[in-house]
Amino acid sequence: MAQAKFTKTRRLHTWILFVLFLIGGSLPSTWANETVSSPKFNKILEAGILRVGVSLFTPWTMKDKSGELVGFEIDVAKKISKDMGVTPKLIPYDWEKLIPALNDGKIDIIIAGMAITPKRALKVNFSLPYATSGISLATNIELTKNIKHVEELNSPSIKIGVISATVSESLAKRIFDKATISVFQKSNIAEDAIITGKIHAYMESKPIPRFIALERPKKVDVPLSEPLLITKAGFAINKGDADFLSYLNSWIISRKADTWLKSTHDYWFESLKWK
Repeated sequence: MAQAKFTKTRRLHTWILFVLFLIGGSLPSTWANETVSSPKFNKILEAGILRVGVSLFTPWTMKDKSGELVGFEIDVAKKISKDMGVTPKLIPYDWEKLIPALNDGKIDIIIAGMAITPKRALKVNFSLPYATSGISLATNIELTKNIKHVEELNSPSIKIGVISATVSESLAKRIFDKATISVFQKSNIAEDAIITGKIHAYMESKPIPRFIALERPKKVDVPLSEPLLITKAGFAINKGDADFLSYLNSWIISRKADTWLKSTHDYWFESLKWK
């Protein structure tokens, strides 16, 4: 009886293997794509260099007095590279050129406080969120001294500055659809515009508006206690690079758990010790 049961079990096992072998020919296009290592990730590890796209936004990425790149994203890029055992190559781009540079193969990853949005996710793969931010508002004190409510900014006579191709730009056009939206390519030009009174308000990710107000308290104010919109930032990489995405997600989980991300974020965003 035991021998008969063993024979039936063996035959069933053989039959299952045979069926799997027969249908296996129709699966490579799906199974293979899920199991084969990502060639891009392997190339990065083999080359020993991680090409990182960044953009100049205080305090995400800045240049110090010697011209060296510093900031929260620079610390993050260096930490990821160290953990991967590779050397970071930091490449600054104007904001709207970051995703094209990634898609063209000029960089391997975008580490630039990029908010995760459905529109961007059509072009890149985002990691899990590694930082939380929000869109805030800075106003020129002299130009807005007679304005009592934020709704009054929604007027054709009001100029609101934003950076091109950012969440701030799309949000400003939605909230202040009657105002004049002034689009800038670089944050330092927009910051100068709000300080000198060329625009009434400047919409940007936290904590830039607060930092501008702290540095120029007689010129600029932050009228809102809460951000207009909360955003989640993720690393952006090319589509189809599953191994790289898996590594980045694991890295984020680990560095949140050991509080490295929080302590580094607090240093750059909650203090001016780095000044």
